[in-house]
Amino acid sequence: MHILSWIIFIGLSIDAGGFISNTLYALLVNASIVSHFWGYLDLSAIYQYDHGHFYAITIFMSIVALAKAIMFYLIVKILHNKKLNLIQPFNKELGNFIFNLSYLALLIGLFSNWGENYFQWIVSKGVKTLDMHSLKIGGGDIWLFMSVTLFIIAQIFKKGIEIQSENDLTV
Repeated sequence: MHILSWIIFIGLSIDAGGFISNTLYALLVNASIVSHFWGYLDLSAIYQYDHGHFYAITIFMSIVALAKAIMFYLIVKILHNKKLNLIQPFNKELGNFIFNLSYLALLIGLFSNWGENYFQWIVSKGVKTLDMHSLKIGGGDIWLFMSVTLFIIAQIFKKGIEIQSENDLTV
């Protein structure tokens, strides 16, 4: 589990770094990169339509990719520190971990939905470009559902931590 989490974290970090570095390269050095952006995306139609829209879309993609990488960093960190104690599963570190995952999933869901709506708005203006799934910002509703589920589990863990600490004091 630990090795798989590391592999996913490294892949997501490379993906986030690719979006960020390509966006900065297009902004600061050479805009011709937009026709062969990170992940073989051709964002030249959006760039030719309006540079601001291009940067807004790439910022959405970068935020979503970066939040996913941070999420897996937290998973790697909790697995590395061995905070998963099956004898006393309800501890503050694990409770905070689940809360942080729920907030990150909410962030990913919100920015995915905003990015998707923004992209659809640009397409409605007549810009002929890629489909939504190529941009890796779709699926925000799944992330929102995941954030709600994780938040409920975090609330259960919070109550479990309270009960466990009361039991530890009475024994």
